[in-house]
Amino acid sequence: MTTLDIARPQAIGTPRDSRRWTLERLVVHAALIAFVVLALGPIFVVILNSFKTTPAIFGGPFALPTPETFNLQGYARVLSRGNFFGNYANSLIVTLSSVALTVVFSTLAAYALVEYRIRIVPFLAAFFIVGVMLPIRLGTIPIIKTMVALGIMDTLLSLILVYTAMSIPLAVTLMMTYFRTVPSELKEAARMDGANEWQTFLIALPLVRPGLAAVATVSMLPIWNDLWFPLILAPGRANQTVTLGVQQFVGQFLNDYPALLAALTLGAVPLVLLFTVFSRQFIRGLSQGYGK
Repeated sequence: MTTLDIARPQAIGTPRDSRRWTLERLVVHAALIAFVVLALGPIFVVILNSFKTTPAIFGGPFALPTPETFNLQGYARVLSRGNFFGNYANSLIVTLSSVALTVVFSTLAAYALVEYRIRIVPFLAAFFIVGVMLPIRLGTIPIIKTMVALGIMDTLLSLILVYTAMSIPLAVTLMMTYFRTVPSELKEAARMDGANEWQTFLIALPLVRPGLAAVATVSMLPIWNDLWFPLILAPGRANQTVTLGVQQFVGQFLNDYPALLAALTLGAVPLVLLFTVFSRQFIRGLSQGYGK
């Protein structure tokens, strides 16, 4: 068999392999696009109909607003009768404060669990893993009693403390995987140069920045979108979050469909924007963290 005979089947088979791979990629991309349409379709329909009149909503729910059907009265009624600006401020305060505390405490705890070789470390790590598996809503009654004893019921501080405690187990578990990838030679060299533990921690911190972004993102979305604890711990009008405010609008404007859809849009748009902005850090941080 000559060299030409050996190379010929490979040359003939190459286009088939390339074509097969292209077809597979087309199928995969078509499936992904279909899932995106299914996920974003309802949100698009809600936003679209929030700018139309009630007859236009029922007459053509999938039609774009026209000069005759375009209407902003739903947003005007929601903003005039509700407290949406206050709700947004409360949600921002609670979310940013909880995420900041979660990042700080989980990073310090994860560094200590990875760095210090003591017998209790495996039990503490298992304790955080159990905290990931158990839903915090099971402890609602003890949480309420604790907040009453502390005198912080119906305050934003109660939400911040609960959300921080809820987010720390997963954050610690995730950050431990990142600190394990920091070269031990780097930390030993820093200690030999006279660096204390805090300075060594600051040297290792830049190497786990993707983990910090992942922790911030994975903590931020559930906190912003939560309804249970704002309804239980901070139901007062002055401390309502966006999600709780939208839920009350659903009952208040049950027959006023433009206002109802406007309230849903105002509640969903910030969450969509936050995930759009931080989705890359979220996916990169989780994939790198769980893959290490």
